[in-house]
Amino acid sequence: MHKGSNIAGIDPVTDEVVRLFRPHQDIWTDHFRWQGAWLHGLTDIGRTTVTVLEMNDPDMVLLRELLLRAGSF
Repeated sequence: MHKGSNIAGIDPVTDEVVRLFRPHQDIWTDHFRWQGAWLHGLTDIGRTTVTVLEMNDPDMVLLRELLLRAGSF
């Protein structure tokens, strides 16, 4: 992942500055949904987090696809 010091980013839908997902504060299922190996942001926070952290980087999606096929994801 690519969080580093990022605390916010630009929502790809609204072009607004939005904070990133906070795992100790936010509920994961409110902001994200899996569709196979792809992670989809359901909210501005989810979309921005997926984009900023490059959570659907082709290498990560490929790895998740392989894990899905192996029954380990």
